[in-house]
Amino acid sequence: MKRSRRAVLLGTLAALALGATACSSSASSSNPLGGGPSATASGTGSADNGSGSGGTVVVGSANFPENVLLGSIYSQALKAKGVKVEEKFNIGSREVLYGQLQSGNLTVLPEYNGALLAYLDAKNTAVTTQDVNAALAKALPSSLAILDSSPAEDKDSLSVTQETADKYNLKSIADLAAKAGEFTIGGPPEFKSRREQQFKDVYGLTFKEWKPTADTTANALKDGGIQVGNVFTTDPKIVQYKLVPLTDPKNVFGAQNITPLVNKAGVDATATAALNAVSAKLDTAGLTGLMKRVSVDKEDPSTVAKDWLKANGLA
Repeated sequence: MKRSRRAVLLGTLAALALGATACSSSASSSNPLGGGPSATASGTGSADNGSGSGGTVVVGSANFPENVLLGSIYSQALKAKGVKVEEKFNIGSREVLYGQLQSGNLTVLPEYNGALLAYLDAKNTAVTTQDVNAALAKALPSSLAILDSSPAEDKDSLSVTQETADKYNLKSIADLAAKAGEFTIGGPPEFKSRREQQFKDVYGLTFKEWKPTADTTANALKDGGIQVGNVFTTDPKIVQYKLVPLTDPKNVFGAQNITPLVNKAGVDATATAALNAVSAKLDTAGLTGLMKRVSVDKEDPSTVAKDWLKANGLA
């Protein structure tokens, strides 16, 4: 299952929301749930903190390491607040998960807000976290709701080595304008056709060369074969190789905040508060570090989740 994501910038970028779904083949970093539009997505939904069955909360996850880790974080955070929890991890793609959530067989899922919106409404052009979540509130059926989004995002980035960032004082994609003509950029084979014109139009960037580096992008950055690479922001190689994802102030890459998606009938105020507390603490750098432990160091996701919850006062 290829990763869903990303971006939706105006007009022609609406089509990219689903096109980006197949952008990554690196299961070790993430795989935000690709899939086409749902025929049952309609109505509005918002979290009802006062409702909840008071029974077992069933936490699900997709079948890739990052989502399993997030599911374990949610599960253990709920248990710490006295909520009875059942775990159903490694289920499959969004089509299966979304239907199971609607039916009530699952109660909570770790989702990616931009990818979820693309699934529900492929023509929507929202790119910021606020706008994406507002659109989701309208697109979700009344039985479902998103809770608070975390600052953590698993999304496309343009990344450079720490050495390159320091040498040229690179902090954002905009900072590349003066040097892009000397730099080779790498990414998935389709990255050039999808993004070259965007970078020209939005940031004024014209790169020296585009290389199809696919899964070897982070390695190519480390080895100097390219100077800029499309690396997903929670790829553990960012930590392993000390890469620097450049900020994207003009939102070429749309929001992909990790966000709890819930069946409203199955969560009460206690469960909602526990999940929102996780979102408040979870950031991209922290999640990337956790993913290094899971995907590179091969630690058990439940142990990594437990350590993170304890360190953040949520255990």
